[in-house]
Amino acid sequence: MTSKPLFRVLSPAAGADAKAQAEATIQIWFNDQALSVPAGRSVAAALLAAGVQRFRATPVSGAPRAPYCMMGACFECLVEIDGMPSRQSCLVAVQDGMRIHSQEGARDLPPLSDMNPLENAHGR
Repeated sequence: MTSKPLFRVLSPAAGADAKAQAEATIQIWFNDQALSVPAGRSVAAALLAAGVQRFRATPVSGAPRAPYCMMGACFECLVEIDGMPSRQSCLVAVQDGMRIHSQEGARDLPPLSDMNPLENAHGR
């Protein structure tokens, strides 16, 4: 395992590009902390640009995880977005006011009474 971080926070561009970049930011909340992030990116890219390094903990060991593939294949970037758990942050576009929480361990299944009966039509 490498001791160097896989990602680094990018410094803002200079000149006119910096002004355009500053105008194209939105506010989101990550673990109840307000962040100003670039608009038009995935949630994972926006959080990485804001300096977030830990997105979730594994269910078995509690080891920290963060985005790896950035294309939806690895599931390392799972977070809770606006109350919905297990969302792949690399596949969701960031939106102003979005509330994101790191996902800690395994998620609970909904009670059987809340399940759609068509999903369990064959008694399985």
